[in-house]
Amino acid sequence: MKVEVKTLNEMTAIEWCKLAEERVKVFVVEQECPYQEIDKQDYKAHHLMLFDDRGELVGYTRIMDKDNQHSTFGRVLILKNYRKHGYGQRLVRATIDEAKKLFPQKKIQIQAQAYLQKFYTSFGFKPISDVYLEDNIPHLDMVLD
Repeated sequence: MKVEVKTLNEMTAIEWCKLAEERVKVFVVEQECPYQEIDKQDYKAHHLMLFDDRGELVGYTRIMDKDNQHSTFGRVLILKNYRKHGYGQRLVRATIDEAKKLFPQKKIQIQAQAYLQKFYTSFGFKPISDVYLEDNIPHLDMVLD
């Protein structure tokens, strides 16, 4: 497995279009959630891509500076044909490691889909909010010190 992290300015048009295509496929079409998938955060995010040994995209996250005390990541996805093989754990571990490198003095705070609470807890995240609706999907805020 190979991890690449790039800003939008470092990506080729083809790389960005592939990521946008996969994000819309998962977060808008598959989850049946019409919302502004590509947004202003993409301009300043660090886009983390996980590739298999053949160079095929397996997963993606974007990492951002949230505020004076926190960094965050989101848009966590594993392409459909790679799911159920443990790649989600590799992706999140790589994302946490990269966030700590990019923003070493900051806690990581995320908005997790509620059904993934146990998954994120396995990395040390703790819930800091009740469940709420974000784009009509149950979420909760979690933090990793």
